[in-house]
Amino acid sequence: MADLTRYEHPIKKLGQGKLMYIQSFGCQMNERDSESLAGMLEDLGYSPTDTQEKADIIVLNTCCVRETAESKVFGLLGRLRKLKVAKPDLILAVCGCMPQQEDAAKRIRHSFPFVDLIFGTHNIHELPRMIHQVQENHEAILEVWATEKGISENVPVRRKDKLKAWVTIMYGCNNFCTYCIVPYVRGRERSRQPEEIVNEITELVQEGYKEVTLLGQNVNSYGKDFTNKYRFADLLLDLEKIEGLERIRFMTSHPRDFDQRLIDVIASAKKVCEHYHLPAQAGSNRILKLMNRGYTREHYLELISKIKRAVPNASITADLMVGFPGETEEDFEDTLDLVKQVRYDSAFTFVYNIRSGTPAAKMEQVPEEVKSKRIQKLIELQGHISLENNQMEEGRVLEVLVEGETKTNPDLLAGRTRTNKLVVFKGAKDLIGKLVAIKIIKGRPNLLEGELEPNGAIV
Repeated sequence: MADLTRYEHPIKKLGQGKLMYIQSFGCQMNERDSESLAGMLEDLGYSPTDTQEKADIIVLNTCCVRETAESKVFGLLGRLRKLKVAKPDLILAVCGCMPQQEDAAKRIRHSFPFVDLIFGTHNIHELPRMIHQVQENHEAILEVWATEKGISENVPVRRKDKLKAWVTIMYGCNNFCTYCIVPYVRGRERSRQPEEIVNEITELVQEGYKEVTLLGQNVNSYGKDFTNKYRFADLLLDLEKIEGLERIRFMTSHPRDFDQRLIDVIASAKKVCEHYHLPAQAGSNRILKLMNRGYTREHYLELISKIKRAVPNASITADLMVGFPGETEEDFEDTLDLVKQVRYDSAFTFVYNIRSGTPAAKMEQVPEEVKSKRIQKLIELQGHISLENNQMEEGRVLEVLVEGETKTNPDLLAGRTRTNKLVVFKGAKDLIGKLVAIKIIKGRPNLLEGELEPNGAIV
């Protein structure tokens, strides 16, 4: 089992009366890490601000999975130079996956010497100590742990949403897909103890949270580092017992580790939502092998069939990559065929880009113009399927957890079904935070339009 340490709350209020600004790049794991960063800063006395110019500390929690995320960070640091000159006492911190790469950390230090604090993914919980050192010694710190050193529990968290919560159940990844940098920057798989997870979610429910999303690079691997036989399915069964918890979601699942017992548990569980995010990445067996994904298209399609037999109304979503090194037109057509067979409700589609340090970076690359044509074709196909799937929801009455007003129209409320589809409808503001029955009137490519059923409050 992973080593366990306890976060020690700082005594000195280093940030009393000061303001913090945190910006995240990348995945949900980064977003969750930023909630811990905010919690620790709040513990130090900092309050949040939406404006960089007002901040006394700015933290950029970075991603290195795609080149565009890195470019955004470097561009932002360039713009923050003037702010640092105007406010010398401003603390600028860069953390997360980018600094975990040795070359990137050195590049940040060399190109942006005004950055006060650079640290990686393994020592986020050390933030209060590092801030104290910056303030006391007036010197920049570059502190990136080369390897993970267990799991630090009891780190304070500041969540923006008071209705839904992300809960990390494990860290790291052991899969080493040839295109992916994650195992190198997030370390090997380490599972949190089940009692820690149960206690955290129980406290969240007591605070009023109705839904949790369990996070991990591969949640299906949860517990494989334990000496006993406790696995992800067992955790779901324990969470199912928490009184007051309405919904359980999880991401991301690796298709290779999605076994029959997990399918059976999900099918029987009342609180586990009928939405399964299963990244396929490609539909060609040749490309899947080059990616080191550990499954074939036949295995993947059989898994989808098993899930749909066990949970007929299940919503399936995926990640799909275009332009992996060596991808031929025939390989791409296999991906299109996979999409046609599975009929995803939605898919995150993206173009492969080189990640230095990964095996795929040394393979023969696909021309950019070819990638561009293929991604547009894939997006168009998936868009048609998403629309058709959503139109099939018309006339149905669905359970919706109301999350708040829509971003574009305060007269409309928005929420999500158990299958994670966005629904907009007219309703009173006191419905926010409740489960309601909504009749779907119109299916659109990215959302459902509905109307509240008479006496539609479920909870």
